[in-house]
Amino acid sequence: MENLEEAIRLEIKTDPEAIRKQALWCGLKPGLRVLNAGCGPGKVTSILHEMIRPGGSILGVDYSEERIRHAKEHYGQKAGIGFQVHDLRDPLEDMGLFDLIWVRFLLEYNRVEGPEIIKNLTSCLKPGGHLCLMDLDHNCLNHYELPEKMEQILSELTTKVAKAYNFDPYSGRKLYAYLYDLGYEEIQLDLTAHHLIYGTLKDVDSFNWIKKAEIISTKAPDNFKSYPGGPKAFFADFIRFFNDPRRFTYTPLILCKGMKPEMSQSSESR
Repeated sequence: MENLEEAIRLEIKTDPEAIRKQALWCGLKPGLRVLNAGCGPGKVTSILHEMIRPGGSILGVDYSEERIRHAKEHYGQKAGIGFQVHDLRDPLEDMGLFDLIWVRFLLEYNRVEGPEIIKNLTSCLKPGGHLCLMDLDHNCLNHYELPEKMEQILSELTTKVAKAYNFDPYSGRKLYAYLYDLGYEEIQLDLTAHHLIYGTLKDVDSFNWIKKAEIISTKAPDNFKSYPGGPKAFFADFIRFFNDPRRFTYTPLILCKGMKPEMSQSSESR
């Protein structure tokens, strides 16, 4: 899903009010130097930038040249906001130290390298600074009343995607351990609903979820050999299910923040 449509999907589904609420929980305030790790097309970075003014600055980092190009074009014209291409699986050098590092929906795409990414980010966090991790748990799997065959296909697809594409549908439950193992102090957690869909379908949810189903059904047709009618039938059945106001869908979002010790030993595991 590395294309312009995916950048648009990410921007459309971003809820500014939810971002601001999460940022306040993380301790974002004016004057901080902030790193947005895995910034995508830049909309979230722009929202955070508004919250650290006056006096603050923010750097958005992403491995995708296309998304950084989009971010610079749409959000990079203001003072105190910048964007840079960087693979967070590699050490972060020459970026300086940050007061707060924001990591939202990044680790779910790095199932294997998650602990190494957290270590790399810790190295550029000031002692006394905060690392804020936010990710989903049981991602895309909580639907009622999904037909049994569709539920089976979704479960099988999740397992295959996790192995083939390094995707982690259970990244949220691992966040606390990441910070604990690196010696972070004052660790706090919260849990909220990222998706809570029932009744009449909102346009933003329709676009987001139907686009996901479309990509899955067209990009991975071999996974639907056991589904009656193949990928086209699955896509049609999913649209029918998702547009039914009786449908209930949810995804939990886990938030975890911790403070890097003033005398840090966080580069070593406990």
